[in-house]
Formats: sequence, C-alpha cells, structure tokens
Amino acid sequence: MKMEDKDPSTLKLRKLKCELGQLTRPDGSSTYCQGDTCVMTSVYGPAEVKIARELIDQATVDVVFKPKSGLPGCADKFREITIANTCETILLAALHPRSSINLTVQEVQNSGSFLAACVNSCCLALLDASVSMKETMAAVSCCINQEGNIILDPTVKDEEESRACLTFVFDSINKDVISTSSHGKFSADEFQSCLVTCREACTMVFSFYRETMERKLSKAI
Repeated sequence: MKMEDKDPSTLKLRKLKCELGQLTRPDGSSTYCQGDTCVMTSVYGPAEVKIARELIDQATVDVVFKPKSGLPGCADKFREITIANTCETILLAALHPRSSINLTVQEVQNSGSFLAACVNSCCLALLDASVSMKETMAAVSCCINQEGNIILDPTVKDEEESRACLTFVFDSINKDVISTSSHGKFSADEFQSCLVTCREACTMVFSFYRETMERKLSKAI
C-alpha cells in the first residue's frame, strides 16, 4: 500500500479469532489470535490491593506480561507499562477506589503486530470480566518498508525488513488516538499516513469485538 493509497476497500487485516472465558479461575479471559499471532489474557478484579499500591480515589491497574519462554526482558517490561497506561485510559477506575484490576498477558505466538494483539486481547478480556469502561479500544499496527510503502498488520518478516513500525490505539467513540508506540525512522507525513491508514482499519477490529460479544451473549441466553 503506497502512502497516497488510502482506499478503505484495500485495507485488510489477518484473520481474527477469539475465545472468551476459556479460563475458569479469572473473572474474565480471552484467547485472541490475529493471523498466527496469539495472546491469552486473564483479568482479576476489582479485588483487594496491597497497601503500598493502594490509591484512595481509583483502582490500581497492574499488568504482568509473560513471554513464551524464559524471564521477561526490558522490552517486555516496556510492553507492560504501555498496556497498563493504555488500559488506565479507558477504565472507569474511579468507581473502584482502593482496589486493583490485574491483567496477565501470556504470549502464545508472536508472528507480528504483537503489541496490537496484546492490547486487543486485554480489551476483550475486560469485556468478558464486565469491568466498567468509558469506551472500548482497538489497536492496529503497520510498518513502512524500505520503498516507503505502508504494510498494514505486518508479520515478523515484514517488521524485520521495514525501517519503521508503528502501533496506534483508538477509542470506539470518536476513533481518537489513545496511545501510540513506534520505533525506526519516519517523517511527519509518513506518520500521518500511517495514522489515517490504521484509523480506517480499526473499524474492522471494533466490528470483530461486536461479533465476538454477540456470539458469547447468544450462548448465555
């Protein structure tokens, strides 16, 4: 997709799949797959919080990321902070002061656009747990290859061969940007082109959320 190409009909994401509530002990859980990228998230809370972490006016949001193997590294800790800050933006944390909302994000398979998959998995797990939110959120990743073209929902190979990768998180009401994460070199114009492309693609993620929740609720009736 070239920079000037912003036709929504050309926007495609890898196949999205999700199963809610597969884990019995958490208050909510999701197994989210985007292509071959797969993330499992569990939500506990609102629950009791340690005194050292207690906030008198809102709930404390904690995110723990668990890599596929080994111990978490610096990149994993940064991913935890990014997800936690993003979730804090959409949660109605003031409704549950002096409590905690804990999310555990488990990597199952990273085949590209991993941060976006983590954010989307967290949103679906929060929905499954019926945690109060101002709005839902959807994350979309893209990269800019050496020729200057935008690749939406890149694979690991696409990311390795690109000169910049960007992830945007949008809210469900106005499609405003909640957070961004990027690395590599890109111009201001390229950033804006990536933003427009990902904003148009986020509607597909929100539609998938709706279908997933409708399927879950239809089973409950």
